[in-house]
Amino acid sequence: MPSKPNSLPMAGGELFSLKGRVALVTGSTTGLGKSMACALAEAGANVALNYANNSQRAELAQAEFKQAGLATHLFRASVIDAADVHRLAEQVRQEIGPIDIVVVSATPDQPLKSIEEYDWKFYQQMLDYFIKSPFLLTQELLPHWKEQKWGRIINIGSEVAHQAWPNFSAYAAAKGGQHAWTRSVATELAPFGVTVNMISPGWIPVERHEQDPQSEKDKYLTKVPAGRFGIPGDLSGVITFLASDSSSFITGQDILVNGGKVAP
Repeated sequence: MPSKPNSLPMAGGELFSLKGRVALVTGSTTGLGKSMACALAEAGANVALNYANNSQRAELAQAEFKQAGLATHLFRASVIDAADVHRLAEQVRQEIGPIDIVVVSATPDQPLKSIEEYDWKFYQQMLDYFIKSPFLLTQELLPHWKEQKWGRIINIGSEVAHQAWPNFSAYAAAKGGQHAWTRSVATELAPFGVTVNMISPGWIPVERHEQDPQSEKDKYLTKVPAGRFGIPGDLSGVITFLASDSSSFITGQDILVNGGKVAP
């Protein structure tokens, strides 16, 4: 009879509990970021909500969280600027504690364009959000994680890094780079108890998709075996799991949340 493996300590003693943890979710006052921040807060984390521009929308989101009785705090910062990332980490530390979990969710607009229509400035913006941002955040937070021998980086990727999408080269290239970055840094930080994973959603319509052509949505849906579009809540379980102690032996992974879709 094999011996029973040693159980891992879990915050609060509950499976997937995040009690006692501080989580930062970038771009978390709207869309998928907002939903994931809610999931982490419901699991017991003290969550730092982050936004860069729309103060009115951000304050409304914070009011919703507070009304629901969730522990969230609102911070304005650009996560593609090194000075702002440092300031953000210090403000969160002073107000609610050092950051244990970071979810990289902030994103710019993602228009479909032919290769002739793009310019390098647009490509650079994609790289800034999806590679520079996790790099800056990781460098800023790593001393604390190494000291406590525990940390979580969760990048929000996209199925486009695995599939061939026309007229989407800038976004796809940056997401592909983010995927490779995730795998590389995961191997580097594993000895320190820091896991680095990625969640890659399919097309989950949120506020910024309200003007997308219905014909394109219908076309996409025909290729989803589950027979429906995802909803933001479909990410709640996987984000909570990857942020918890229960996922301590899982790192460098990319989990697709797209209803089984494997073709473009």
